[in-house]
Amino acid sequence: MAIGIVSAAYISAAILFILSLGGLSGQESAKRAVWYGIFGMALAIVATVAAPGVGNWTIIAATIVVGSFLGTVLARRVQMTEMPQLVAALHSFVGLAAVFIGYNAHIEAARVAAMDETARSLLNGFAGLLAHKEPLELKIMKVEVFLGIFIGAVTFTGSVIAFGKLAGKLSGKAKKLPGGHFLNASAALLSLLLLFLYVHGADVWSLALMTCLAFFIGCHLIMGIGGADMPVVVSMLNSYSGWAAAAIGFTLGNDLLIVTGALVGSSGAILSYIMCKAMNRSFVSVILGGFGGATGPVMEIHGEQIAIDADGVASALNDADSVVIVPGYGMAVAQAQQAVSELTRKLRAAGKVVRFAIHPVAGRLPGHMNVLLAEAKVPYDIVLEMDEINDDFATTDVVIVIGSNDIVNPAAQEDPNSPIAGMPVLEVWKAKQVFVSKRGQGTGYSGIENPLFFKDNTRMFYGDAKTSVGQLVHLVS
Repeated sequence: MAIGIVSAAYISAAILFILSLGGLSGQESAKRAVWYGIFGMALAIVATVAAPGVGNWTIIAATIVVGSFLGTVLARRVQMTEMPQLVAALHSFVGLAAVFIGYNAHIEAARVAAMDETARSLLNGFAGLLAHKEPLELKIMKVEVFLGIFIGAVTFTGSVIAFGKLAGKLSGKAKKLPGGHFLNASAALLSLLLLFLYVHGADVWSLALMTCLAFFIGCHLIMGIGGADMPVVVSMLNSYSGWAAAAIGFTLGNDLLIVTGALVGSSGAILSYIMCKAMNRSFVSVILGGFGGATGPVMEIHGEQIAIDADGVASALNDADSVVIVPGYGMAVAQAQQAVSELTRKLRAAGKVVRFAIHPVAGRLPGHMNVLLAEAKVPYDIVLEMDEINDDFATTDVVIVIGSNDIVNPAAQEDPNSPIAGMPVLEVWKAKQVFVSKRGQGTGYSGIENPLFFKDNTRMFYGDAKTSVGQLVHLVS
């Protein structure tokens, strides 16, 4: 394939990626946007494989077949509840790929440098590109290689830790070594020194040492972030993976990889910033790690959790005129969205005003609850964001909280020592009655106690959310 056709294909793929990102902003256009992304990626792969100088067709074909098979198997097996950890795992693959490509570029550059002029003139592909670089261009490429490996290594170990926390294999509490921020800063400064040495002739040892430091930074950064902030971590790692791809795109001279990496990196950073604003977090502080831990003794909670059965909840719903449902990760775990949708249909058919309140970081992935509700055919016009509905809780008859903890926790406003102090939350406790659907009396993923469960107008509706809500469907009229 001629280089001009490859360039045209890359431009077309980039346009499709931009259309895909733009379409994902709305429920009606999201499905079409996904297809834009699929076609764009397919076009990019074909154009790259067919570009001048590309060989090793057997290896390429084998990797595409194996990767496609594994991707299909994962997509069919992974439940929506496991999607956050799957996203984190995929981010780790991007980071590790950036590390491997960076080392390969270093090795290839050393091989080309050892050739004579005659041998260089016969090279093509990436090796040919290296053969025609000026000394200054090679120094710039070293910077690109170094940054690609550094960001990729941080993304890899950070994503592995995020996967462990989201999958429940590691504690969701914030943990870091004594002097954690000093250690991170020291590792970053030492990496900067290694960059200077590498650009000025240091061999592969400088890359290897930097990679170890970057592995430590990625691991330590994410270990230092508490469970309440994990949705921000997922989008932040998404941004890191994009910048790693962009850096490698500069190294390989691949314009599409640069554009795609920049799109992913910038969109992930913007999403992280929006979520930090919604959580009253400092964007810079979350990037540096260290949120999610208490700053002093937390407020004591008095009272007891009072349970209620399905008949009691159904009676309150039958008497109510306005109902707000707050979904959380517990709804996803129980796969209760279909039962919730059916309950919503029955309540609306009875003439009651039913709405959903969605916190920006509900679940463990941005947009997690919106996707589940859309899947269950819940009308999108009754699904409202926190800022749209928070003022209405004071005039709401019944609030049903399904598997949420931090996003409805009044300690965010009442306890300055709480790990989530200052975080905007759904003020459900202002409603006349609050029913909390939970499996048991645990504190939830982040390990933060919730005073809401002990308030006078709150009753605990214990049990599996799918079963509990299913009982309500048969009892309301």
